Amino acid sequence: MQQFLMIAAAHFLALLSPGPDFFLIARTSLHAGWRIASGACLGIAAANGVFIAAAFAGTAALRPDSAWFAALQLAGCGYLLYLGVLFIRHAGAGGLGGTLAPPGREMHPGPHPAAAWRRAAGMGLLSAILNPKNALFYASLAAMLGPQAASGWKMVYGVWMFSVVLLWDVLVAALIGSPAVLRRFERALPWLERASGAMLILLGAGVTVFMLAR
Repeated sequence: MQQFLMIAAAHFLALLSPGPDFFLIARTSLHAGWRIASGACLGIAAANGVFIAAAFAGTAALRPDSAWFAALQLAGCGYLLYLGVLFIRHAGAGGLGGTLAPPGREMHPGPHPAAAWRRAAGMGLLSAILNPKNALFYASLAAMLGPQAASGWKMVYGVWMFSVVLLWDVLVAALIGSPAVLRRFERALPWLERASGAMLILLGAGVTVFMLAR
């Protein structure tokens, strides 16, 4: 039980650190509402599930010194740069007028909410699967658990981590996508998007430079 609490605490604390996934959920929720953003949440959780399964299975590709991991890092950096440019380019373009709804009424992201939800899910999956931090983090947790852990316990850890990621991201999307929060963010949204985009670009460029300098 002590080991479970230690790993569960480390996993949850990592979720509290804002990253590309958080910014993607926040922007989607602000512009389309939390129901559409839940698609991004599911995509992110699914990608985390892939890393969890691979880490617990002892996949060698997740080792930091492998060629596969280096390729994943470069792909992730490219995607961070893409997201950063996208955030800055369209900062405040959608505004919040289209997403704010009168009290008691639903927020409609557009004429095709199902298509918007699927697109958000795809973006979430790409954001998380191309984030090398996720691969390294789950590989580290698997190392903490140790190779001697029983398959049943690995299943428990995997289901727990997947569930926590999904529930936490949906909670974040629901809080940010609420009409009350939207009204408070209306004026600050363009600057928040530009700041988020700049952080993503700096992160992607910094990791790329570090990798090339090694």
